[in-house]
Amino acid sequence: MTSSTATSNVNANRLFYASCFALITTAFSFSIRAGILPQLSEELSLTGEQLGFINSMWFLGFPLAMIVGGLIYHKVGGKAIMQFAFFAHALGIVLTIYSGSYIGLLISTLFIGLGNGCTEAACNPMIADAYQGSRMSKMLNRFHMWFPGGIAIGSLLSKFMTDGGLSWQTQIWIILVPTIIYAFLFFGQSWPKAKVEEAATLSGNFKSIFSPLFLFIAFCMTLTAISEFGPNQWVGLILDKSGANPMIILALTAGLMAITRYFGGDFVKKFDQSGVLLGSAILATIGVYLFSTQTGAMAYLAAIFFAFGIALFWPNMIGFVADKIPKSGALGMSIIGAIGMFMTGAVQPVIGGWIDSDLAKAASEGYTGDELELVAGQMTLEKLTLFPGALIILFTILYFWMKNRKSGEVATA
Repeated sequence: MTSSTATSNVNANRLFYASCFALITTAFSFSIRAGILPQLSEELSLTGEQLGFINSMWFLGFPLAMIVGGLIYHKVGGKAIMQFAFFAHALGIVLTIYSGSYIGLLISTLFIGLGNGCTEAACNPMIADAYQGSRMSKMLNRFHMWFPGGIAIGSLLSKFMTDGGLSWQTQIWIILVPTIIYAFLFFGQSWPKAKVEEAATLSGNFKSIFSPLFLFIAFCMTLTAISEFGPNQWVGLILDKSGANPMIILALTAGLMAITRYFGGDFVKKFDQSGVLLGSAILATIGVYLFSTQTGAMAYLAAIFFAFGIALFWPNMIGFVADKIPKSGALGMSIIGAIGMFMTGAVQPVIGGWIDSDLAKAASEGYTGDELELVAGQMTLEKLTLFPGALIILFTILYFWMKNRKSGEVATA
């Protein structure tokens, strides 16, 4: 199937812009929720572990929707998947505002996670099919630019609204704005067909998914997702007493990520996805380590290293699968993202438990007040350094694996 026949009646640009607003919805649901965690904790008397379980619903709904969406993408089409995304987003937003309880927040956050997962399940393969070669990598990076970009905008909105005395319910309403915009842009549009014939068949997908390379990348994805979302989701609580504004750190991190992803296609063209991922792991490890040891203005420097480190993880894990394992199709891209989100969700209560136990340990050592919360937060961040640290080893292996495979292809050409 040629690119021209696959995209002849498709308005790729409008679909791309709609996808960006859908991802902004996902980003708002992440950053604004991170910003209101202290308010939720205080108003509803929630523990760190309970907040962790609420966070985990976001990450649980995400992979469930991605896997199902990947399985049915070529059967029902991306349009139907995005229609369900709108339904889940809208319902989740309304339920969040009117729940007012721990159980209600669990359910509403699950719906929002389902909407977010449908967005990834539909938009990643759409972009991979609508664009070719290096342009595909460029557009995937620019699509994913709007997750950190939306986080930066959402973080600032949350900070200003909180400083202005506005309730957390009012902040949640803001998420509905990009939701309505993406629904309008997607309305009535045709979607591109698969570029590779085997990518549109489940048998072809599963054969590629059980290859050694895909399984290796799937394992790496668990660590890249935790490295990105672990510190980001808890930054408000962990760094609240560090002398740096946690929402400014979140906005700075997200803003730098967005800029980096805008130029991500250029980095991939020069270093390939494997080289980009290795460099990212090194910078992310430095960033999380600095978060665990620095306070005040130095926390902003840590945010810079962290942002440059995690910026290109997600789009290039997806891009690696689309480029190096194309026969895995929409299902392969969805499974990679789903694995990352599922493992991130699974570790959220663990991180919340670490915070609770580190608070108890710091208290037993005589720390009190703001110093108690700072020391405990840094102890938790020190544990999180292990995830990007392990990726340095794994991506070094991947780099030489791809280099040797490329050399072999040239030798047999």
